[in-house]
Amino acid sequence: MPDLLIELLSEEIPARMQRRAAEDLKSLVTNGLVEAGLTYAGAAAFSTPRRLALSVEGLTASSPDTREERKGPRVGAPDKAVEGFARGAGVEVSALEKRDAGKGEVYFAVIAHKGRPADAIVAEVLERAIRDFPWPKSMRWGTGDLRWVRPLHGILCILTDEAGPRIVPMEIGGLAAGAGTIGHRFMGNEAFSVSSFEDYEAKLKRAHVILRPEERAETIQHDAQTRAFAQGLELVEDRGLLDEVSGLVEWPVVLMGEIGEEFLHLPPEVLQTSMKEHQKFFSVKDRQGRISRFVTVANIDTPDDGATILAGNGRVLAARLADARFFWDNDLRKVKAGGMEALGEGLEAVTFQSQLGSQADRVGRIAALARSIAPQVGAEADEAEQAARIAKVDLRSEMVGEFPELQGLMGRYYAAEAGLPAAVAQAAEEHYRPLGPSDAVPEAPVSIAVALADKLDTLAGFWAIDEKPTGSKDPFALRRAALGVIRLVLANGLRLPLLPHLAYTGLRATEEGEVAAAHDAVVEAQQGTQAQPDAAADLLGFFHDRLKVHLKGEGLRHDVIDAAAAMPGSDDLWLLVARAQALAGVLKTDDGENLLQGFRRANNILTQAETQDGVEYAFGADRKFIEDPAETVLFDALDAAQPKIDEAMGREDFAGAMAAMAGLRGPIDGFFEAVQVNSENQILRRNRLNLLSRIRTLCLSVADLTRLEG
Repeated sequence: MPDLLIELLSEEIPARMQRRAAEDLKSLVTNGLVEAGLTYAGAAAFSTPRRLALSVEGLTASSPDTREERKGPRVGAPDKAVEGFARGAGVEVSALEKRDAGKGEVYFAVIAHKGRPADAIVAEVLERAIRDFPWPKSMRWGTGDLRWVRPLHGILCILTDEAGPRIVPMEIGGLAAGAGTIGHRFMGNEAFSVSSFEDYEAKLKRAHVILRPEERAETIQHDAQTRAFAQGLELVEDRGLLDEVSGLVEWPVVLMGEIGEEFLHLPPEVLQTSMKEHQKFFSVKDRQGRISRFVTVANIDTPDDGATILAGNGRVLAARLADARFFWDNDLRKVKAGGMEALGEGLEAVTFQSQLGSQADRVGRIAALARSIAPQVGAEADEAEQAARIAKVDLRSEMVGEFPELQGLMGRYYAAEAGLPAAVAQAAEEHYRPLGPSDAVPEAPVSIAVALADKLDTLAGFWAIDEKPTGSKDPFALRRAALGVIRLVLANGLRLPLLPHLAYTGLRATEEGEVAAAHDAVVEAQQGTQAQPDAAADLLGFFHDRLKVHLKGEGLRHDVIDAAAAMPGSDDLWLLVARAQALAGVLKTDDGENLLQGFRRANNILTQAETQDGVEYAFGADRKFIEDPAETVLFDALDAAQPKIDEAMGREDFAGAMAAMAGLRGPIDGFFEAVQVNSENQILRRNRLNLLSRIRTLCLSVADLTRLEG
């Protein structure tokens, strides 16, 4: 069985496209080979800035012979119909077979397909893959019609078996496939031939090309850490930047340079962001945590060990950092002259959303809401309001204008420079969090209050104007905001009923200028809107849906969450989850599962009887109508369980309440085994139905078991 090796050599492929392109090449080629009847043992794809490569091992030498049968017209059909069928099948009329199809004889054509050699199939599949390649962007060059992400220079395509390598004959866009390639653009540009994948990878490395992206990344990481360690410094880890840089070089050469002393006073995040975004440099910090050096990755070995490269990079970096220093100094000048208010001037002119007002309007709403939430999360109301007032100010800073990813962080620096309390400055940075499922959750009370206010205002506002997520579309990241609220509540163990806050999306200013929360106010246009009760209930349902997704990883079934969410107080997410976890725990026991079956049986019998009789059996069973000992046992068990469940529910001890409820399993089972509920004696029947009603009422006081599946 031959092995297939393909390389597509081109001008530099953008780093962000390489990994996906390698996988696309693999899937296009291997899927095409399988569809054509070939099989293989394994395949692997690789990428460098200038090439995509694919190795397919254990490819079958040819596709198998196949036999196809086609059913045609009935025997006796017009000659032209029969001749047309034979012509379409590619056989002579005389070769058609007559077979009994159950309703008379029918013509069948038997078509034999001869297997094809792998060479021909590979050529067709590769040409189709090149022409149909799903680049995000592609270009044409010269006078041909071939499109590729960058001009394509060469195609290597060989099949290697026991007899040695052979070129797969194919040509596309004026490029003929061959067995040769070239190495590094500057250090290995001479052409060489290869005979197998192992030979190809080894010769590329001798020509200063490391084929595997993960090997290039490992080389960069190791060499950068070694250089930093040798100077008593530490490399700042950045996996995303490492992946990007490994896609910019074929032969990584790690160099470390110094940052000018005049820039070291800048916040380390500013230095790191500027170097990463503009220069693709890694940051190196000293023992005090200051960013003092940088690491750059060249694509060439030089006689002066990179001194010229470092000098050039240093000059460009100095110009970039001079811009950052200018932004920082300008912003600080405003803060020191007029405080955070001076830095935030102009928020009134920045529209948040046409129906929800400006950023200044939104800041006012968040401040009022944060003040309202503060006592419930253990924060000082004045600090929470103050933090909300300055949380969005850095959006008007020059630094965030240049580096939007620093919003919040720069707010913390500016608030500290303005002399604001540490908790207020911390909230300016943390109120955006959590930004995703792996992002840290704020733990400081002021940060929690502002983060909740920010997200709840966003959700309630967009719900009020009916801008909800639909399908996969969520342009305002409302799912992320809801998940953020859920994580804030659960991670910090907050008892925070949401409904009072979901109805609030605006604020009122008193004559003295003090802010008052307007939880049920209707504030039009630029001052916000009010979510109607049905909108608030709908938004609460959205939270419950997000909660199901969040808790799925913990093994909580969605129907268990539904059963808990149907109970009073479901806007208290911590309470809802505690109830759901207790219910899930009980259902994992034999008593709990059997009790659920008993409840369903009781509920079904009761529901059918109430529908049939047109009355509700909820007036209490009477012991004087007991006929069977099993009824007495159930009466006693219900009487004993009722106070235990009520007392546990009063303490919000859901596990205790459900354990007491699970204890009813035996008496309920015994009742159904010994007693016929629908007795011919109507007095006994009514009494037993009322007894079932007690079971239903008691079980539903803990959770809505009717929502459980099964």
